[in-house]
Amino acid sequence: QVQLVESGGGLVQTGGSLRLSCAASGRTFNSYAMGWFLQAPGKERTFVAGISWSGRRTVYADSVKGRFTISRDNARNTVYLQMNSLKPEDTAVYYCAASTGGYYYTLDIHWDYWGQGTQVTVSS
Repeated sequence: QVQLVESGGGLVQTGGSLRLSCAASGRTFNSYAMGWFLQAPGKERTFVAGISWSGRRTVYADSVKGRFTISRDNARNTVYLQMNSLKPEDTAVYYCAASTGGYYYTLDIHWDYWGQGTQVTVSS
């Protein structure tokens, strides 16, 4: 069992930056692939980024490539999402997820554990 708690969301202007954190409980954090998803109002939850258990491999949605960076610190049981050059269309609730499978799964059905989400709002 893994419990995930996100933090770091908030209100930021277009072009600004935020860093989201996701703290995980459990001793086996470093055996899970980790990911971030977003859900905009009235839309389905969509994949943002994933990172392998070791942190050596990452994958990003096309919409965030070059702007967002996912990373993890296994000693701290924490995964991060650095978001730069934010746009109004990035506004959403961001969810952290853990998977016993691959970091590259883009469908949320393949992820095993979820956080409660953190709101990110980008003003124009």
